[in-house]
Amino acid sequence: MTAGPLKAARAALAADAAAADPAIWITRVPNAAFLAAARALQAEGPQGRPLWGRIVAVKDNIDVAGLPTTAGCPEYAYTPDRSSPAVQRLLDAGALVLGKTNLDQFATGLVGVRSPYGVPRNVFSPAHVPGGSSSGSAIAVAAGIVDIALGTDTAGSGRVPAAFGNIVGLKPTIGSIPATGMVPACRSVDTISIFAGTVDLALTVQHVIAGYDATDPYSRPLPQGYLRRAAMPAAPRIAIADVASLCAPEVTRLYHRAAGLFTTEAIDLAPFLALARLLYDGPWVAERTASLRCVVTDRPEIMHPVTRAIVEGGFTRATVDAFDAFHQLAQVRRLATNIFARHEAVLLPTAPFCPTLAELAADPIGPNARLGTFTNFVNLCDLAAIAVPAGIGADGLPVGVTVLGPAWSEGRLAAIAEHIHRAFTADIPAMPTDPLAADETALFCIGAHMSGLPLNGQITALGGRFLRAAATLPEYRLHALGPRPGLARATPGAAIAGEVWALPTAAIGALLAQVPPPLGFGTVALDDGPCLGFLAETAALAGTPDITAHGGWRAWLAAKDLT
Repeated sequence: MTAGPLKAARAALAADAAAADPAIWITRVPNAAFLAAARALQAEGPQGRPLWGRIVAVKDNIDVAGLPTTAGCPEYAYTPDRSSPAVQRLLDAGALVLGKTNLDQFATGLVGVRSPYGVPRNVFSPAHVPGGSSSGSAIAVAAGIVDIALGTDTAGSGRVPAAFGNIVGLKPTIGSIPATGMVPACRSVDTISIFAGTVDLALTVQHVIAGYDATDPYSRPLPQGYLRRAAMPAAPRIAIADVASLCAPEVTRLYHRAAGLFTTEAIDLAPFLALARLLYDGPWVAERTASLRCVVTDRPEIMHPVTRAIVEGGFTRATVDAFDAFHQLAQVRRLATNIFARHEAVLLPTAPFCPTLAELAADPIGPNARLGTFTNFVNLCDLAAIAVPAGIGADGLPVGVTVLGPAWSEGRLAAIAEHIHRAFTADIPAMPTDPLAADETALFCIGAHMSGLPLNGQITALGGRFLRAAATLPEYRLHALGPRPGLARATPGAAIAGEVWALPTAAIGALLAQVPPPLGFGTVALDDGPCLGFLAETAALAGTPDITAHGGWRAWLAAKDLT
């Protein structure tokens, strides 16, 4: 909560004046009108609005009533009479819009320089690109002008500029936020994205703006509770990749430093990299062309030369090649599903390097293509992503990493992303864990369903989120039943360590159906009260190894590894 809308508005105007970068904005709300709106909001009071007094910038391919939408092309401009649902929900939540921000024209680019409105200045190095296409939105947050900014993300536009500005970029699940009132790039894989200073604030914004919209054909019904904040799992298993040959040395170093916070396992990224290249060398270029067909056929002279060259290329794409690409996409999506069955997240660099303006002037296409190395495939694979700062390199440039998960995993990813952010950034407040909700059931896990272990994917696939580590009262014995443990009440007993996960109550039966006998669910006495948990039939434990002395399944696995 801010100190109040009027104080926040004055601070935003002062920060904007100090930044002295007119290329951030395409349309700025006049100071007098902005302060008048702040006074009116101040007089109303919070009224329970979660974003009361928060200052917002909006990428200029998203409609704000009464302000022109240009998509970075002056001749394309129109003035909408209503705001996009995402913007209207921000306003209804008490936010104040300061203005519309600059972008790579028609959201085509990752560099932030393809705009007739100038190039927003990278706050760390004016010689380097700001990142795009959501350049102005990211810089507005990075410069401390606004609390929140909306961008869009098709190929990484909500993540790459976040990395270059040392801020958080949240790329939501496609279809979770209405795209009504947004100028499309590749409509099937576009999403509105969120920039903020912390993961917690970005997730709060997504809570506000997410929701089904029947007027958006790509909108999807939201799973219950998918944005609830999870706690940081006790031992998450994170997938990483060998990126040294793809990245600048400082990016590689800080990426591995971030990966060192976790138990990791290397995966083969080659199929994903091959898919990533198709976003600008495959049928999705034709989708961009379709979105701008009237412009590129009737008024091509109004387009930025680089944007025009890219979009015109879509007319040459063959339908037969598109089907090859679709089959390749299906295969890579299956690979992603298999990875997330074994890992709670994938961790990658956000961008392999930050090019200079001079490099872009010499080669407008090549550096841009390289920037999408770790981002282009994400939307195609229907993944959620949170980009966070991972430190400042020896060259003075920030480096970002991105936490990836399957669709609808933002609430779980947030805990992992925040853990990284707090490890390398001072004064980041801890993100609260959402308590158990009325439509959730707490489940005490004591074996392979715990974080980082082979069956945890069964929990997360059903919408489970980690709540806390816990232990039973000293009234149980633990036995080894091959790859799983069996817990049963016994005298004498001991306290057995485990984890409490929250699952949608409707999913408990689906999980139980995957649990083979003699295991099942029953009430387990924990040190803080009773809880549904895994139990075994006592008779089935006869003759099996008693591993109670180890105090839990993890400790027993560790002891096995040492023998």
